[in-house]
Amino acid sequence: MNKKIFLYTLLCLLIFSACQSNKKSKPSISTQPLPKIEFSADSAYRYIAEQVAFGPRTPGSKAHQDCGDYLYTKMQSFGAQVQEQKADITTWDGKTFPMRNIIASYLPEKQERVLLFAHWDCRPWSDMESDAKERMKAVLGANDGASGVGVLMEIARQLGKQNQLPIGVDIIFFDLEDYGVPDWERDVKNSWCLGSQYWAKHPHKNAYNARYGILLDMVGTKNACFMWELFSKHYASQALYKVWNQAQALGYGQYFIQGDGGVLTDDHLYINTLAGIPSIDIIDYDESRGGFFEGWHTQHDDMRHIDKATLQAVGHTVLSVLYSE
Repeated sequence: MNKKIFLYTLLCLLIFSACQSNKKSKPSISTQPLPKIEFSADSAYRYIAEQVAFGPRTPGSKAHQDCGDYLYTKMQSFGAQVQEQKADITTWDGKTFPMRNIIASYLPEKQERVLLFAHWDCRPWSDMESDAKERMKAVLGANDGASGVGVLMEIARQLGKQNQLPIGVDIIFFDLEDYGVPDWERDVKNSWCLGSQYWAKHPHKNAYNARYGILLDMVGTKNACFMWELFSKHYASQALYKVWNQAQALGYGQYFIQGDGGVLTDDHLYINTLAGIPSIDIIDYDESRGGFFEGWHTQHDDMRHIDKATLQAVGHTVLSVLYSE
């Protein structure tokens, strides 16, 4: 069983029953005129490459420390109010690592908010490698980690240039998402997504709430397939349809497929279940093509997997959704 996928039969039944009623209530796309939406895939690509240049951003490493400093400084330069959430976190194997969630806020005075998030750490093992000699090496994380962060960085840069944002926006880069139990070990419950679990229990602002949340994970590969992840559909169907309909209207329907995907344990699950914020996962996953992208949790998750057209589709869609609020 893939460690990121937990197929809860009972929950699936609940989801599918909910799907039947939700099909009749998909929200329409806003007809209000939007400000000019600009998103630079070139910039997003550069931000991904700059993260990858640090090497694998595994917890406790120098690359992790240096990349965290880079992210903090860049988000400040984009005009966000930036803070860090730090704690010592014990992982499934009994080790303790310094966790570092990076939180950037736009219009912090506004009560109505949207939460955007991605994870910025890298997996310490390449447990999906066919070559056993490679499995103890850390993953570079160009797509699984850096791509979502890079797109959100470019969104942040654009938000810093605009003065017409209708709602407040918080962008969180979660740490320790990818330290879940490796494939060769016996499973341990809730070993993934430790940074988001911590934040959900200890939000950066008392009584924090948002209309909805959007997670970006593995959003950089060519011909990516973003389907309706089923936890997203169960907990946040209105937000899910809003995003997919907006993508369709913008001409990105070849990426945002209006059909059911997998049931994936990812950061959004804990934002839904622990923080109570309806949240969706934009993630490249297609069971008909074998699941995740070809380089997932291997030594091949590098810049060769990053495609600017996919970055443009995701970033343009999410920005348009924000300005349609």
